[in-house]
Amino acid sequence: MDCIFCKIVEGTIPSKKVFENEYVVAFHDIQPAAPVHILIIPKKHIPTMNDVSDEDAAVIAEIFKAARTIAKEQGIAENGYRLINNCNADGGQVVYHLHIHLLGGEKLGPLLSK
Repeated sequence: MDCIFCKIVEGTIPSKKVFENEYVVAFHDIQPAAPVHILIIPKKHIPTMNDVSDEDAAVIAEIFKAARTIAKEQGIAENGYRLINNCNADGGQVVYHLHIHLLGGEKLGPLLSK
């Protein structure tokens, strides 16, 4: 498999990890869009949110538990942060391994405005 995130999970591509447990790995994004920009990924290869199965419920819960922990450790929990998942091309997904962006460290503008 030629998935960059799977290679990060395997340790064959280095990353600046901030969290790891049995289910997920989290690391700093190499192109940050905010002062704190961390990617949280499942160790299991799941291409998109559309591919999450009922059996993946524990993994999805671990992603959100990790986000809460990381936000506290990064000192952004109290002021606030944003979690984003992009799904497929029109949703802006570039790497086809499920991942959540944790953004914070500054006041973030509205995501959608008209």
